[in-house]
Amino acid sequence: MDKKRIPLELLLMFSVFVIATCGLIYELVAGALASYLLGDSVKQFSFIIGVYLFSMGVGSYFAKFIKGNLIDKFIEIEILVGIIGGISSVVLFILFNTLAHFEAVLYLFVFFTGCLVGVEIPLLMNILKDRVQFKDLVSNVFAFDYIGALLASILFPLVLIPQLGIVKTPLFFGLVNISIAIFLCFYLKKELSKPVSLRVKSIGAFLLLVILFIFSDRILSFSEEKLYGENVVYTKSSPYQRIVLTRNSREFRLYLNNNLQFSSVDEYRYHEALVHPAMSMAKKIDHILILGGGDGFAVREVLKYKEVKDITLVDLDGEMTNFFRNNETMRQLNQSSLSNPKLKVINKDAYIWVKENSKKYGVIIIDFPDPSNYSLGKLYSLQFYKELERLTTLDTKIVVQTTSPYFAPKSFWCIEKTINQVFPFTSAYHTYVPSFGEWGFSMASFEPISNKIYRKIPNLKFYDYNFSQLSYFTKDMKTNDIEVNRLDNQILVRYFDEEWGKVQ
Repeated sequence: MDKKRIPLELLLMFSVFVIATCGLIYELVAGALASYLLGDSVKQFSFIIGVYLFSMGVGSYFAKFIKGNLIDKFIEIEILVGIIGGISSVVLFILFNTLAHFEAVLYLFVFFTGCLVGVEIPLLMNILKDRVQFKDLVSNVFAFDYIGALLASILFPLVLIPQLGIVKTPLFFGLVNISIAIFLCFYLKKELSKPVSLRVKSIGAFLLLVILFIFSDRILSFSEEKLYGENVVYTKSSPYQRIVLTRNSREFRLYLNNNLQFSSVDEYRYHEALVHPAMSMAKKIDHILILGGGDGFAVREVLKYKEVKDITLVDLDGEMTNFFRNNETMRQLNQSSLSNPKLKVINKDAYIWVKENSKKYGVIIIDFPDPSNYSLGKLYSLQFYKELERLTTLDTKIVVQTTSPYFAPKSFWCIEKTINQVFPFTSAYHTYVPSFGEWGFSMASFEPISNKIYRKIPNLKFYDYNFSQLSYFTKDMKTNDIEVNRLDNQILVRYFDEEWGKVQ
């Protein structure tokens, strides 16, 4: 008996470590999945964490009512955690486009997973209370618990999402959970009241998750094709976003976190309106800075000007720029712009990069995704434009994509007003892009924007250098009483969520 006491203690302490790691992984997966599918990562992660911690408390409370062979109960709960946590992404991806109350199902998964994880820790402490001194028991359990949580939080963004993706990650950790259960079934068979039943359950659950893991790519492709209604030709989960490229009979479409970024049939209207007004009006265009725009389309348009000596592209996501640099179809669309010797690509957070640099540019083109969450909202903030000011001269022309003035007028004019706090001369304008509807931009400078054209590029598909025509706004694209977007209020994200929420 004495010989067996120490191995069991160590084994169950290791189980605490596994429980904490797996439990936090399931929580992070739920938060990431909610951000991918529902947007507003801060709100989603806040709600997920709150519900998960609450449900752990519920589970911990009800653990005191569990009777009978506690090791049996622990193994059964370990199996349940592995199954529910493991299949969460698969089920949620399949249900997203078919279920009216998707969020309710999402939070049910979080709640049940949290409850089961919450039960496990006090259950283990009850198992060990007669084998370990109380002071050692509590300190050891919580030490292993917190170490496991730290490991999960490091592995999730750096290794798991880039390598396994959002579906395989929970399945893998579900297999880890159930592997612990299988091991305990055989190692502690003399201490179990129903070892055969537990072995059957654990091995059956393990095989189920193995099958789902093997076919997870097909399941994800099936669910995404249902979600987008088109053939999915490329998918990638980077540490920052879910990248999906679809194709139908007439076009390619790129989605980032379920939001359409471009259609190959009309992206030229957007990118010509984004690039050519500023490039034609700037006095000097030898040094160009592009923030965002990892697809290379803005670079393609800039390269049409022979006067350009160098272009710096700063885009956070290396998966994005690598895909558009190396994929043959995308290279055809962007005319291999990301491989041009004039271009330098930097994969870094644009806010940080701007703060660390001081080189002056003749034209700065800002093509960030819409401010659908706070991490993106900071790139439209007053503080960001103040930092950007250091990279400009009196002649620099800056252009920013500013979402739709028709669908989101508060968001549009909020960005315009915020830019105008730093750059005294701004000119809002817009154009129609069939895939998106009416879309807006803002040009800014330290000198009046006089519409004087210094250079023209022949044979553009859309832009005819009639800038004043793009600067006219009808009544339904105007609004009043908007605030400046600051880092400490992020009012823009609230405007955006409110306005686009009505559209969807």
